[in-house]
Amino acid sequence: MNLLRHLVRPYLYTRYGFHRLTASGSFRKGGVKYVDPSISPWWNPLKQAIWKHHVKQFHGSSCSVASVVACINALRSLGANGIRPITQAEILDQVPTGHWKQRMSSGGYHGRRGLPLPLLGQVIKDSIAIYGLTAGHVDIVPTPKNTPHQSPLRTLLKKRLIDFDRHGRGLLIAHFDQGSLIPTLNIPHISPVGAYDAKTDRVTMLDVDPDETRPYQVGFETFFNGLSTDYHHMFKMHGYGSGGYVYVALR
Repeated sequence: MNLLRHLVRPYLYTRYGFHRLTASGSFRKGGVKYVDPSISPWWNPLKQAIWKHHVKQFHGSSCSVASVVACINALRSLGANGIRPITQAEILDQVPTGHWKQRMSSGGYHGRRGLPLPLLGQVIKDSIAIYGLTAGHVDIVPTPKNTPHQSPLRTLLKKRLIDFDRHGRGLLIAHFDQGSLIPTLNIPHISPVGAYDAKTDRVTMLDVDPDETRPYQVGFETFFNGLSTDYHHMFKMHGYGSGGYVYVALR
């Protein structure tokens, strides 16, 4: 972790400063639009549930915990009314997959913190099983860099966004380069999708970062680029190659 801090951080801040000075990247005009967090997607029970149970991460590497607990609480709330939401501390105690709780500690698990995409998907699968929830399937979808515009990956993602937004057929948890979407460092991050507007082709993110006090919208291409960014090669030492998403389909 010391090597990561001393070698990667200067690069990340240099890249951040360049984009800020040149108004490029996520600093470009019209790139991100913040939305009113009080808006309630009442027409869709699943959307309403994920907005209601959205929480913020409790430290810099715990975005997976906040994202997964929001997903699990949203699914639980669809099955019965009046169920007390589980907390981030409780889910870490109940789900041992990948030494998840140890990864959230200050030293990490053998120096590794956070969850790479494949492990995030397995944690979600095991969380659904441990809490006795019903789901059709959990799909872990890597999105390689330079994916062609006509790729089936893009088509499937857009279909799933529409199915979530219009019909509540499944949840999407994004594993993405946060600095590709909003003006911040280009680091791996995890958050659930909150909505998709097919008319404007914009994706709403329920970012679990405490610095992001409101949900925000970005264009589909910006969203996909954030998913398909190759993380800095130094992150590969800790299991982070590139991003993608986890799709939890409902029956």
